[in-house]
Amino acid sequence: MTAIYSIFGRISETIEKLAAIHRLLPWILAFALLLPLPQILSALFNDYYIYLANKICIFILLSVGLNIVKGFCGQVTVGHVGLYAIGAVSSALISLHFGWSFWLAFPIGILAAGLAGIVVGLPSVRLEGAYLALATLGLGESVRIMIAVTPLFGSSTGLLSIPAPTIGSFTFDSYTNYYYLVLAAAMIGIYLSFSILRSATGRAFMAVREDTVAAAVHGVNVTKYKLLAFVISALYAGAAGGLFAHMPPGYIHHNNFTIIEMVTLLLMIVLGGIGHIWGGIIGAIIVTIIYDQTLEFYFYQPLLFGLTMVLIVIFMPRGIGGMIDRYLATKKFIASQEEKSNAAS
Repeated sequence: MTAIYSIFGRISETIEKLAAIHRLLPWILAFALLLPLPQILSALFNDYYIYLANKICIFILLSVGLNIVKGFCGQVTVGHVGLYAIGAVSSALISLHFGWSFWLAFPIGILAAGLAGIVVGLPSVRLEGAYLALATLGLGESVRIMIAVTPLFGSSTGLLSIPAPTIGSFTFDSYTNYYYLVLAAAMIGIYLSFSILRSATGRAFMAVREDTVAAAVHGVNVTKYKLLAFVISALYAGAAGGLFAHMPPGYIHHNNFTIIEMVTLLLMIVLGGIGHIWGGIIGAIIVTIIYDQTLEFYFYQPLLFGLTMVLIVIFMPRGIGGMIDRYLATKKFIASQEEKSNAAS
């Protein structure tokens, strides 16, 4: 475990040095390093693992978005998968029935999810705890049921032949090609999440999370920032949904948006560390792989993931990200004490 902490410590130091040169440099370097991943996976395994890498990028977007409303702002929402479904179905329907390209349908799907976030957020800003969780759970299940019973939305057969994105003559119609699109989207989403966290808006979110009364007393518009967190989170979910809908083979079904997916998403941010962006990313990678490898035990997945979440809360309440933060803080403290001791001697 110490070796793992040491690796993360070195990575963190390297990122800080690169960011000191230019804040975009670490992101450009990370994107360049991840570009050859499809070729590596294809050579070592098969194309299915490229598909899994695509799903990981999409789930990273979802987990980063959920972390904004849950981790940054402290709102207990379990209906994120409903917003994900709205983004997916909206983008797919516009492409299928109007013949519009992905580059027009995709932003409309994001806006549809954002609008749904406003509709849900307005009545929900006065709710707390379990009441908010129940309200958002109702949203997620209502959206799934509506998709399941409405022929226009695919009903029991799902939506088929959703067109893949194109740029000129280049088509993102294979797992390898699509990987470059979802990777870019995931990197942009992560970067924007860090930007929000470090801004005045991010500080207001965290003030609301810690104590709504104290935040209001100090001039923070609690209602505004709760609603804003819902909307930003919904935009992330809509983007992830649109990317999922257009990913080859271009098929979505209401079973893609069940409570199991929501529990899986919650497990990602709990395992990674609520409010910790890098931890959420690590959690998304680990949980997506575990989810894929346990598909044959489909009926037991809710029990498996629920039990795992309980154990994480008991034995690792701050998640992976919290453990890494604690190690880095301890390391800096020890280093500062050694410097003081050396200076004194």
